[in-house]
Amino acid sequence: MKKLLLTGFEPFLDFTLNPTMNVVEELNNAMIGEYQVIGRILPVDFAKAGGMIIDLMEEIEPEAVVSLGLAAGRFKLTPERMAINFKDGPADNEGNQPVDEMVQLEGAAGYLSTLPIRKMVSRLMEEGLPAAVSNSAGAYLCNNVMYEALHYAHIHKKDMPAGFLHMPASHELAIEHGNVPSWPHRDLVKGVRICLEVLVSEEAAKPDTENVSSAM
Repeated sequence: MKKLLLTGFEPFLDFTLNPTMNVVEELNNAMIGEYQVIGRILPVDFAKAGGMIIDLMEEIEPEAVVSLGLAAGRFKLTPERMAINFKDGPADNEGNQPVDEMVQLEGAAGYLSTLPIRKMVSRLMEEGLPAAVSNSAGAYLCNNVMYEALHYAHIHKKDMPAGFLHMPASHELAIEHGNVPSWPHRDLVKGVRICLEVLVSEEAAKPDTENVSSAM
């Protein structure tokens, strides 16, 4: 059995709810193909979140990593194309507010997602769910976590898909917060599950290099 690490975030800023938590909790321990989803919630804390996702990758040793983040104001589910080596934005939940700081001093300027983001978007739209590729994960905690996961996979030469999906607000959050686009919880779960199904399908379609090598 293979493992897929799925992460979400706790509430942050003036959002007392974070729908990524609910989605991760619902999909935790789900089986998608031969992958078991292992869900974890990350703190909205620049000092801890990046280190925590690395710790989880080392502890769980997943074959794939997908992180979720709230993008209140977006009305589409948006797989992110790239993470950049910068931390910036509003203060986090602990009051940390880095300005133009690098995520990793010796890291690359940026890393491209290794998720099948275009195929995810196509499948979501086929299923009637609004979706688009986003070219920037910003510079806040979402970007930070995406960058750390991809950097870890890169420096440890792990051939594993990793990346980030931003989601709209849930109806519950929109009612509380005010004028933001929102989706019902069931559609948020459905959308994320579709993305995971596409990922698992793409991985299953890859040639078994170990068997090919041993046969040669």
